[in-house]
Amino acid sequence: MKKFHLFFFILLFIVFVESCKNITGTERDVFSKFHKSCEYYRDFDKNPRTIINNEIEFVSPGDWTSGFYPGCLWYAYEITGDTCYLTEAEKHTGLLKNQKDNGTTHDMGFKMFCSYGNGYKITNNKKYKNILLESAKTLATRYNPEVGCVRSWDHHKNQWEYPVIIDNMMNLELLFWAFEQTHDSTYYKIAVSHADKTMKNHFRKDYSSWHVVDYDSVTGKVIKKTTHQGYSDSSAWARGQAWGLYGFTMAYRFTRFKRYLEQAQNIAHYILSNKNLPDDLIPYWDFSLPSYENAPRDASAAAIISSALFELSEYSAENSNYYRTTANKILNNLVKYYQTPGTFPKKYFILDHSTGNYPANSEIDVPIIYADYYFLEAVYRRDTISGKQ
Repeated sequence: MKKFHLFFFILLFIVFVESCKNITGTERDVFSKFHKSCEYYRDFDKNPRTIINNEIEFVSPGDWTSGFYPGCLWYAYEITGDTCYLTEAEKHTGLLKNQKDNGTTHDMGFKMFCSYGNGYKITNNKKYKNILLESAKTLATRYNPEVGCVRSWDHHKNQWEYPVIIDNMMNLELLFWAFEQTHDSTYYKIAVSHADKTMKNHFRKDYSSWHVVDYDSVTGKVIKKTTHQGYSDSSAWARGQAWGLYGFTMAYRFTRFKRYLEQAQNIAHYILSNKNLPDDLIPYWDFSLPSYENAPRDASAAAIISSALFELSEYSAENSNYYRTTANKILNNLVKYYQTPGTFPKKYFILDHSTGNYPANSEIDVPIIYADYYFLEAVYRRDTISGKQ
């Protein structure tokens, strides 16, 4: 029996190595680590988010990050072909099924498109498609035509009347996709209106962005602009800049509007030419800190930027090589210097040194699941976009 177990383990290892044959260098170690994570999380009926007090935090389907781990599994399966990931992707995606009707959140794209969207792309499962369409219908109910945007948060009503955050650009992908599937122009019009209003009101002259723009829900006029998770209202919160870059790149993919491509390139220029961007291209948690001594990095922002730049390199003729080379440098530095150590509990994530909400003293310099998701997406895009290196 022991000989059989040893043979079976060797066989599994050979299959795993063969599935990773397109992955070179230390990336093989990353997928070996994630393979173990896949096995560890198998017995859990919730999805991982981060680490708190040296314990893995698992979240319910209602959490805005709940779709990222299933998305990681789908990407890992696409990259390696390892069926371990496929089985677990189907299981952990299924946990979010009832979120399709959750109209209390704008995060339907994060939750449902990262999970069910990636799953549908791979499996063509009609049940996944139907759940995604219901999710898009639910997200569309949060649109106010007077404002021209999808509402972000419902909480802190004493602080904002109709808050729209830069993160919300990411959820437009679900609406654009729903238009392509149904030809219902309502989805397209909502997404374009939201992107246009965001481009008009969220960005400063240097193409950095505020985090939150608060609108009058009756007149649609801007009430105030703040940066809730950044150093100050006038600062450039790093992950917010990454959301903007990714969001307008994605909006160009669906619309081919030149204004979105120009916006994405201008945001990329702000990020990549910023004097406070470290040489390794992994940003501190905010681009506008008065001092960077002991300031934590944000690997999640770097992963988002890398993934966005790989896609942007497909659309920008004049900057294609620059964007692709830069995206590769970010990705390589994340692999070399920002991997989690091999100790519990960090070893069950891929990337360390992300920063969630620094002003709230929340998730500072820890692994966070969306960093892993956009890292894996960047690896996938690197290996599939035209002109790959």
